[in-house]
Amino acid sequence: MPTVLLADDHPVYRNGLRMMLASTGEVEVVGTAADGEEAVAQAMTLRPRVVVMDLQMPRLDGVQATQRIVETCPETHVLVLTMHEDDESVFAAMLAGARGYLLKGADQTEILRAVAAVAGGEVIFGPALAGRVTRYFSRLAAVRPREQDPFPQLTAREREILDLIAAGLSNTRIAERLSLSPKTVRNNVSNVFAKLQVADRAQAIVRAREAGFGR
Repeated sequence: MPTVLLADDHPVYRNGLRMMLASTGEVEVVGTAADGEEAVAQAMTLRPRVVVMDLQMPRLDGVQATQRIVETCPETHVLVLTMHEDDESVFAAMLAGARGYLLKGADQTEILRAVAAVAGGEVIFGPALAGRVTRYFSRLAAVRPREQDPFPQLTAREREILDLIAAGLSNTRIAERLSLSPKTVRNNVSNVFAKLQVADRAQAIVRAREAGFGR
């Protein structure tokens, strides 16, 4: 039976989750933490098999807490359970060493399945995120041959958006593809144009396609 530590700064949700998991008889909840610092301290003391970790917490956020736990307690695995579903949060958590990522709203069966998977050494994403993660790594693999990036001044997000611009997608389509707001896409597109020193979309497409984007 996996031992579990719950880290979440909302007492109602934390206690509800504790009672729900304990009632199943399939996991042993050995402790709870109300912030990231406490989560790290509890993990080092209790050595649970799984820490169920929220991302937005006081004193130390979930990403930093995950990194510390992974470094100090190699036998403990982190499952993120949060309301944040943007790409930046997902991949920051995974890069920190989290082995799973679920969105709050997941039902009891889904949470138990994820805890069991992470306890067994697997990596797991909730259904809402699995497709996005797969697409992200597919795009990463497609871009990887261009090791010498022609536009080092662009951020990863701006490069991703430039690739879609070069593929002929409109701002609206880009927003839908990347699950971003139209305003965020507009801001990123403006930044791309400024950094590439181009006057309009047509010039950006020409520059990008010459560099191998949009394929």
